Amino acid sequence: MLFIGGTFNYMDISYSLSKNEKNIIERDLSFDMARDFEISNALVVEDKRKEYPERRFQALGFIGDRLYMLVFTPRNSKVHVISLRKANSREIKRYEQKNQRRHNE
Repeated sequence: MLFIGGTFNYMDISYSLSKNEKNIIERDLSFDMARDFEISNALVVEDKRKEYPERRFQALGFIGDRLYMLVFTPRNSKVHVISLRKANSREIKRYEQKNQRRHNE
């Protein structure tokens, strides 16, 4: 489990235009929203479910007042967005439990 601080700024993200268009069609969410992702309180874990060509991370964090799942990889000193979607109920519960433990330490 990894907690990291800070925020993404306009120049810090990149993404595939075709994946972004697909995400807009399927989820009505643009990867541009990742610029507003509050990384300071995000729950970030490395995704080791498969052998990926690059290190891949899953981050649960807020954009505005809604919790999102952001999947990204560090690439060329940027956060390369792979996926962005609203967090499901299981992920919201996990975020709340982990964040509560963190604040109790």
